[in-house]
Amino acid sequence: MSEIMKLDSQEIEARFRRHAVRVTRQRAAIYAALAETTSHPTAEDLYRTVKREHPMMSRNTVYYTLGVLRQAGLVQEVNVGHEVARFDGNVTVHHHLICLGCGQIVDVMDDGLNHLAIPSRQARGFHVLGHRVEFHGYCADCQQAGLGAMERRG
Repeated sequence: MSEIMKLDSQEIEARFRRHAVRVTRQRAAIYAALAETTSHPTAEDLYRTVKREHPMMSRNTVYYTLGVLRQAGLVQEVNVGHEVARFDGNVTVHHHLICLGCGQIVDVMDDGLNHLAIPSRQARGFHVLGHRVEFHGYCADCQQAGLGAMERRG
């Protein structure tokens, strides 16, 4: 499980400069909000969170900023079969548990998973740059609600 990062403005500015991202108050607020959660929020979730402290924040600014931060490598876009993209402020190598019932995404930090490799005879000329492992199932709350019972019996 990953930890929530509390970043001060100097650390955010330093990260932005290292990744050639122009520093603005709005961008810093969006990045800080994402760094302070492990819930893998949608852009809409982030918009609602940041708008509380920055009432002039526009929805377009949040979407645009997430694109800038993703391209700079400061955030990851997590698309795991959900209808909308989710975002992850943790860009270290890690994997995910994904609940098929409620959509919850939980970080999995496991060094063993980081060293998986495709046997060369199956690589078919691919030069693999990275990988992400996703475990799909049902969280404890969804199991308690009876979701996933058919899969367990089948």
